[in-house]
Amino acid sequence: MTDATEVTIRAGRASDLGALTEIYNGYVRDTPITFDTEPFTVEARRPWLHAHPPHGPHRLFVAEETKDGGRVLGYATSSAFRPKAAYSTSVEVTVYCAEGAGGRGVGTLLYEALFEALSDEDVHRAYAGVTQPNEASVRLHTRFGFRPVGTYREVGRKFGRYHDVAWFEKELGDERPGNS
Repeated sequence: MTDATEVTIRAGRASDLGALTEIYNGYVRDTPITFDTEPFTVEARRPWLHAHPPHGPHRLFVAEETKDGGRVLGYATSSAFRPKAAYSTSVEVTVYCAEGAGGRGVGTLLYEALFEALSDEDVHRAYAGVTQPNEASVRLHTRFGFRPVGTYREVGRKFGRYHDVAWFEKELGDERPGNS
């Protein structure tokens, strides 16, 4: 695990957009983890950034290395699960780490901050889609209390082959009457 003194977790900001876009584009170019097939420009990614304000259920947290000039090591988001109003108390969550930052506990630190922030929001469930195989992501989500709810078989085609996406669900601390 990364020494917590080496990493700062904070809300994402506009000045992070270049680094966040590069992290994501690495997954676009080199892995089936995201089903986007063309890298993004920073400007094309700007609406995504604005969809994650510092307050509310749709958040963006950034892990920044406190040494080496504050390099962005990764990010986690909670986003709208689906656009219809009845889904508003559900979020889809994801975490991405920069090249070389995986396996250092960065994803864990990001999810800890994200779920702490969501504990004060009107959010009932979190969902995560994990392209298979991705044992590291399955372990991370399981560690945070997600349980598997199903798999979409061969739902996406990238790099000339079909990929499954396993879906995971996490109950969040919504204790209001009628929310069980």
